[in-house]
Amino acid sequence: MNDQLKMTDSDSTEIVRPLAISLLLLRMGVALVFFMWTLDKLLNPEHAAGIFERYYQLSGFGTALMVGIGVVQMALVVAFATGTFRTYSYALITLLHTVSTVSCYPQYLNPWEKPNLLFFAAFPMLAACVALWMLRKWDIWTVDGIRSRSKTD
Repeated sequence: MNDQLKMTDSDSTEIVRPLAISLLLLRMGVALVFFMWTLDKLLNPEHAAGIFERYYQLSGFGTALMVGIGVVQMALVVAFATGTFRTYSYALITLLHTVSTVSCYPQYLNPWEKPNLLFFAAFPMLAACVALWMLRKWDIWTVDGIRSRSKTD
């Protein structure tokens, strides 16, 4: 069995490009969702405050505070999308999405009530977040990837 897991130099060279493309696509997909959620905080803070109250049981978020959260979150989303500080930005995105996913547990208990079935999309996105964090070293089409390549030149 272990003989099947051994990679030759040719195998590792062949996997670099498809792996980099796959990680880039995962990162851009997750970043798009987070970007839209962040825009909601910036452009429609009352709606975002309602989400916080309904799903996280956190009330009293005024417009200014929600916009402030949105600004900080946008900085994180940009860092994540560009692969800047991968260890931290990928971990924070994964943590935020984990909290978001777990906080919606009542919707998972009643999947057939509209629109609860849509909440199940959180699980493949969470898996993508975890995979990105675990494979961050090989996510080379990033700011950090460029930095690490320039250090070795």
